[in-house]
Amino acid sequence: MNKIQCFIVNHSKHPLPSYASPLSAGMDLRANLDEPITLQPLARVLVPTGIFIALPEGYEAQVRPRSGLAIKNGITVLNTPGTIDADYRGEIMVILVNLSNQPFIIEDGDRIAQMIVAQHATVKWEEVEELEETKRGAGGFGSSGIQ
Repeated sequence: MNKIQCFIVNHSKHPLPSYASPLSAGMDLRANLDEPITLQPLARVLVPTGIFIALPEGYEAQVRPRSGLAIKNGITVLNTPGTIDADYRGEIMVILVNLSNQPFIIEDGDRIAQMIVAQHATVKWEEVEELEETKRGAGGFGSSGIQ
């Protein structure tokens, strides 16, 4: 298992993001609220976490939905996966949306999303006149079928 050193400032009243089990890929992020938020159907809200992070160059943090909130309550992360760049130093905020037909209450300390830290490559573009042909070609948006 590859472990990297990251720095975190915790201005919340809650524990640091942590893995729910030894083989979990994502760490749970918690809402850091002064009062509950009622998220109405089809509404979206920016939820503070109270944490600030610094990642090494070549890494990003991805904010993703929690599957239980999605299937049980229709709550998901709107810009999933949300990317936190290595040079961002602001508070980690989560954009939640309620895709259900029922209001949903977010309480202080609720686990609202998960965060994955991943290594990424930086691209150096080489401009060409045309691209190499492949069997798939320009086929997309379901062109390979569903079975």
